[in-house]
Amino acid sequence: MRLWRWILVLLVAAVAAALAWHWLAADPGSVQIRLRDTLIETSVVVALAALLLVWLVLGLGWRLLRWPLRAWGRASDRRGRERLASGMAAFAEGDYLKAERELAKAAQRETLRLPALLLLARAAHERGADARASEVLGELGDSGERVGAALRARFLVDNGQPREALELLKGKEAAAQLSLRGRQLLVETALALGEPHTALEALPPLVRSQSLTAEAQAQLEQRTLAAALAAAPDLAALNALWHRTSRNQRRQVELVDAFARRSAGLGQMLAAMDEIEAAQRHQWSDRLAAAWGELGPAEAPARLQRAEHWLGHAPNSAPLLLTLARLQLQLTQIERAEESVQRALALAATPAGWELLGEVRRAVGDDAGAANAYANALHAARAEPLLAVAALAPRGAVDTRPIAFEERSEHGVPRLPGGTHP
Repeated sequence: MRLWRWILVLLVAAVAAALAWHWLAADPGSVQIRLRDTLIETSVVVALAALLLVWLVLGLGWRLLRWPLRAWGRASDRRGRERLASGMAAFAEGDYLKAERELAKAAQRETLRLPALLLLARAAHERGADARASEVLGELGDSGERVGAALRARFLVDNGQPREALELLKGKEAAAQLSLRGRQLLVETALALGEPHTALEALPPLVRSQSLTAEAQAQLEQRTLAAALAAAPDLAALNALWHRTSRNQRRQVELVDAFARRSAGLGQMLAAMDEIEAAQRHQWSDRLAAAWGELGPAEAPARLQRAEHWLGHAPNSAPLLLTLARLQLQLTQIERAEESVQRALALAATPAGWELLGEVRRAVGDDAGAANAYANALHAARAEPLLAVAALAPRGAVDTRPIAFEERSEHGVPRLPGGTHP
């Protein structure tokens, strides 16, 4: 396609030249140049050709004069790129002192100054020379202020000063001088410092930029929303935030868990129960089964009835069995609570299970059994050997074997628990 364009241009030029020659042939015109006693007389065509020739000669001469300077500039740029590459390699290898030397030389080239200074500051910080890193960041100027602020905040966080980093990032955000990297750091720092609403306000521009992968973005949104839900100051704020989430987000286990716990804590138990039940109908979650028993004492009979119904669908769920035990204990059904927690411990001897067993034993006055159960909670958390906890008299041993029930594959074929076909 490019060849045809050149052919077309040449044809147009040839036609234009032929027309011009035909026009000038009748009257070529006359040009006179008088300089003191010298008179130069020629036609217009020759004068134009002479001007073109002079222009070409001057241009060629200028290029010849500039050639050494351009060659020196190209060589200098090449050396600068080589130093930048050498500094990057040294930084990756952990030779931060060499990286600083190479990057300081590369920063002398204006085209390489910004990336070289940024990496130079990181090398100084990694070497422990924070004063040098701060000095280098100060040399960035206005062009590197946005990215420099994010790097300065990162250094503050690394040095155990997250509060100062957060204040710096807030100021840059208020002045509309916050880069996307700085905005991500603002969200993460605010979450770490227990300011989820600050993180929530800073999140939308980062989401719109799509600078993160879909998975990383979804995880960051989930963490931020869950923290904001858990920290909602009142029911109005909680419900407003919950209704702002998308339909898919309202099905995420972490968000349902956070909403239900905060809603129950603010006295809205029925809303908490509704959201957990809806999520469990959509997809079973052991985490939500555990949350069902940790919402407090309100509506305990109704919650126990629903948990017993779930037991028919997930008989070998240790978190669900602990929920049953917790609700049965609240309703003073001690023997049933003992049986449920023993079955849960047989399935998974977790610290939470041992702690709940301690509460059951304390409720019946078995101080020795409660002490051993509480000790086992610590031992289980540390992966240490467990102590024996005697059964409650006069009951016999509880049947803690997992209940076998029919499972089907995604094709509807029956299979044994564990995924093998009969």
